[in-house]
Order: sequence, then structure tokens, then C-alpha cells
Amino acid sequence: MKHNWFSSRMGMVAVGGVIGILAILLQYLGNPANMGICVACFERDIAGSIGLHRAAVVQYLRPEIIGFVLGSFLTALLFREFRARGGSSPLTRYVLGVVAMIGALVFLGCPWRVMLRLAGGDGNAIFGFLGLFGGVWIGTLFFKNGYTLGRTAGQNPAVGYLLPLIMLGLLILRLIFTPVEGQTQSGILWYSLKGPGAAHASVFISLLIGLLVGFLAQRSRFCTMGALRDLILFRQIHLFSGLLALMATALLANVFLGQFKPGFTGQPVAHTQALWNFAGMVVAGFAFALAGGCPGRQLFLAGEGDSDAGLFALGMITGAAISHNFGLASSPDGIGPHGMAAVIIGLMVCLATGFGHLKRS
Repeated sequence: MKHNWFSSRMGMVAVGGVIGILAILLQYLGNPANMGICVACFERDIAGSIGLHRAAVVQYLRPEIIGFVLGSFLTALLFREFRARGGSSPLTRYVLGVVAMIGALVFLGCPWRVMLRLAGGDGNAIFGFLGLFGGVWIGTLFFKNGYTLGRTAGQNPAVGYLLPLIMLGLLILRLIFTPVEGQTQSGILWYSLKGPGAAHASVFISLLIGLLVGFLAQRSRFCTMGALRDLILFRQIHLFSGLLALMATALLANVFLGQFKPGFTGQPVAHTQALWNFAGMVVAGFAFALAGGCPGRQLFLAGEGDSDAGLFALGMITGAAISHNFGLASSPDGIGPHGMAAVIIGLMVCLATGFGHLKRS
């Protein structure tokens, strides 16, 4: 077997560093501040763009997400690593995707955005990072006691092609129904006229960077949740070194471009309710741990043919719709009217899932 440099320690650091720079470049070219790449936020925008929710400020069919899946898919085919598989508690993974998104939107970001918000000077992200770490730590307690969602099994290749084909279909829709100035709807797609959904780099640059990140992440197995899990369980810093590199290069790029603005108040697409920033990411981190990967990693796995990971990603899109339709998601003004209840219920769902999937002698 040929050596894969991207999965080496130096390769992991390089991948994390490049992703950090690309994220800040996307911000510089039009993406929302401190949100150059955010899987949760971008999947939320996709949910809005296809009409699953009506939050007018977060509706845009983000090409980066499409690029993540297609980039991983093409790379897996190229290196003969595409393998259609699934059947490891798929419905449970779908529900975990819903819960993970609800927690992430209470905080306002995924693990990638936690790092980017820290790199942009957003002090509120400190509580998000602590919550993420805490949620993954709780997950490791279940791992130590035999938690498992069961083994995956090989499936018909057609199953593995489904999510890449869905993403290809969304890309075609984005190219057909382009934004119309001053209009919220173009054909069957919805577009924000203001707010985070209206801030984006050009479609082709976003897609190209998404494809590149998909390639890098597929080769390196880059995963933010896995980085924390390995650090907690095994004291291994291999994946964590990539996470540190992402934040370091993003910080340097922000300083160079004049985008570093330290503080707690007035941060872009963020709120200052520390408890709920922490609690939202506890739930999200717990769900990511139980599902076996952060939201980015789930997309990359789906590109490789993992239909269970694809269901988790679709669960997150569903969770975004639920969050905005039912008043669960936060905004810069604070947590949504039903967000507190959603966090508590989400934690209960994760605990029930953890205890329900412990191995019994």
C-alpha cells in the first residue's frame, strides 16, 4: 500500500493550515465574517434555499457543501477508496443529525466555526469550545462502556452514489436558478437579500474551494470531533494538530487582512449568552461523538459511499428547518424562544441514545 502523506503528522498540519487559510479567503471574498466555512450554517442556508424554512436572512444554496461531498466522492473514486456501505443504525444517525444541528444553531456554528470565531477574536466562542469539548468528553464515557451503533455492511454501489447525486442535482439547480437582484425567489430557489445568507463569494470560487477541501479532508481523514476524541481517550494529538493548525493560520490570515476584532460584544452572527453558547455545543458535541464524526467528516464519509453518514447530513438539514420553523435557533439578539427547551430535550435524546446502544453481556 502506498504511503498517504496527507494522513501523516505533517500532512495533517498542512491540511488544517490550508483549510484555515481557505476559510479566511472565503470571508475576504464575500462569505459572512467569522463564517468562511461553517457546515452547520451552510446546511441551514441550503435548507432555506429549497424552502424548508422561511427565515429570510439565511437562505442560500451554498456551493461549498456541494463541493465537500463531490470533492470527497471524486477523490475516493480516484484512489479506489469508494465503498458503498451502511446499515449501522441509520435512523438513529438521522435523529442525531437533527439534534446536532439544533445544538449548533443555539450556539450559531459548527466545530469548524468555533475555531474560526476564536481566530476572529470572538470571545463567545470560548464557551462554545468548552461546550464542544465537554460534549465529546461525555461521548467518550459511553465509548469506554461499550457504546456502539453496530457494524456497517457493504451495499449496492448505487446506494453510495445517492448523496453525491443529490448534491450534483442541487448544483444544477443553483446554476439554472441564479439570484435575481432585488428578488427573494428565483424559480424554485430562495435567496436572502440581507443577513448572512446574502453574504457569499462567487459560486465558482466557493465550489472550487469546496472541492479542494473535499479532496484534502478525504485524503487526511480530517475531523474536528475525532481530534478531541483522540485527545481525550488516547492522549493522541495527530488529528488535534490539524485543528490547531487551522486556527493558527486562520488567526494569522485575519490579522494580515485586518479582520481580527477581539471582544465579546458586536461579534458577527453571534450572541453573548455564555450559558447557552456552552450548552448548545455540549449537545452538538455529544451528538457528533455518538454519530462518530463532526458534520464536515460526515459529508466526506458520505462522499466515500457511507450512506449512514449521508443520513446524518440529511438529518442536520432537517434539524435546520425544525430550528427555524419552531423558534429554536439563536440570533445575534440571543437564544430563540424555544431554544432552551430544545437544548434540554436534545441532551435527553443523546443520553437515551447512549444508554440504549451500550453493549449488553
